[in-house]
Amino acid sequence: MVLGRRFDEQATALARQGRLAVHPSSLGQEACQVGAALALRATDWLFPTYRDCVALVSRGIDPVEALTLLRGDAHCGYDPLRHRTAPQCTPLATHAAHATGLAHAERLKGGDTVALALVGDGATSEGDFHEALNLAGVLRAPVVFLVQNNRYAISVPLSAQCAAPGLAYKGVGYGVRAEQVDGNDAAAVLAVLSTAIEDARAGGGPWLVEAHTYRMGPHTSADDPSRYRPAEEAEHWRRRDPITRLESALRERGVLTPEAAEAATAEAEAYAADLRARFAEDPELTPLALFDHVFASPPPHLTDQRAALRAELEGR
Repeated sequence: MVLGRRFDEQATALARQGRLAVHPSSLGQEACQVGAALALRATDWLFPTYRDCVALVSRGIDPVEALTLLRGDAHCGYDPLRHRTAPQCTPLATHAAHATGLAHAERLKGGDTVALALVGDGATSEGDFHEALNLAGVLRAPVVFLVQNNRYAISVPLSAQCAAPGLAYKGVGYGVRAEQVDGNDAAAVLAVLSTAIEDARAGGGPWLVEAHTYRMGPHTSADDPSRYRPAEEAEHWRRRDPITRLESALRERGVLTPEAAEAATAEAEAYAADLRARFAEDPELTPLALFDHVFASPPPHLTDQRAALRAELEGR
């Protein structure tokens, strides 16, 4: 979690320097992001959103590749099949149906793969989210939906989005088991997600987990949260910082020594320095890559367009 936060801070700095087009910070949501990655097996699939870069690096994805989408170099900088991680989804909730479909397909093939879809509270107001839950409930697909309820969909507070007592209630109407968890308690998040994932794997059907957390930073590096939420509210949640809480609990139990804490900080600083250095190098891009990874067998008109572009680039 310390490494993930330092990575997120460095990505925010890169956005301010113009090296990233934008960065949606997950500051304050590290328990959800890291817990999601740790609860999955290597053979399971993760379906992230644009805010889930910390989950990506926690799953072992190269940090430069995790930021490729936000840099604007490609729609996805990593190999989804290799990492069992779908491309980051910018349209709200569209990936929720993809997660349901993949989980169902893997079960039909006789596997025990579980799909975990990360969504924000704003995504629960989208039709795709409800269609995905309905389909998952009918198919009893081995899929888990983790709603990181950080209280705001850009500038829209939760109270203006939903009249239900909680977002977990949305699962009940679709026959999806629903649970709530303190999203700033790393141990609780890991415990609930591990239970949900293993139950889904064993045939128990889909789960919806609502994690109550808070986006301590802006919606993106282009946002000013002071325009729509009071400073007192943000300060209240800073006192519930998930890293501070975990560190305090580990120290009380004698598990985390000062030396180990310093080592974690040093590792995070080295990680950020490596990211800065590698981002200073210009990426090698080719316009012809626009045609890659679109069709397994490109249709004739795209083949012709690619040939025409190649000829133009070669000056013919």
